[in-house]
Amino acid sequence: MVKTMMTVVDCRQRSRVSDGFSLAAQARRVRLLLTDCDGVLTDGTVYYSAEGEALKRFHMRDGMGVERLRTLVQVEVGVITGEVSPSMRKRAAKLDIDELHLGVRDKRARLDQIVARRGLALEQVAYIGDDVNDVAVLEMVGLAACPADATPFAKAAAHMVCQARGGDGVLREVAELIIAAQTAPAANGRGRAVALVPDPAPARPALAHDCWGCYDERSEW
Repeated sequence: MVKTMMTVVDCRQRSRVSDGFSLAAQARRVRLLLTDCDGVLTDGTVYYSAEGEALKRFHMRDGMGVERLRTLVQVEVGVITGEVSPSMRKRAAKLDIDELHLGVRDKRARLDQIVARRGLALEQVAYIGDDVNDVAVLEMVGLAACPADATPFAKAAAHMVCQARGGDGVLREVAELIIAAQTAPAANGRGRAVALVPDPAPARPALAHDCWGCYDERSEW
């Protein structure tokens, strides 16, 4: 059985969304999804030992989101974080994420370097952040998202406030929005069409399809 899941926009926090802005239309332009680590890919908790960072928790569905983006719509994923995290380094290696930037103090400058090297426009980049040090990047990119439990600073700068909290599949939620937008029949016929779920609430227009038939609990993503 195929289950569906809606990805919605919390309109109470959409201070950046102006008249005429379409989340789906912007998602169709995305060629690169960048994300913070702590508070987005994790719940923000770090376990320390006498040797330093000992443990972080990542969500397996985010890993599947990385793979689905890469396979279905050829969108790559990268990480920009202020921490030098051995756990994040290992997780990125597991997911074949090459665009990994650790210990970054100026995320805005790093974003400029990334788009210049890749030949992308800022409108073609999506970013997920949760705190004040993500605001500058959130305000630059074409599609800005944050977890449900992000700080007010991040929520005010985001186009989309996810239903998921940090560490609970935020990246997967954004990934499915992008996949749905880029594989729908209106998306220039590219890729496999994915049906959008009708949304009865006009104030919450952004929809996504989540094919749980593609998800295997035994997956190592």
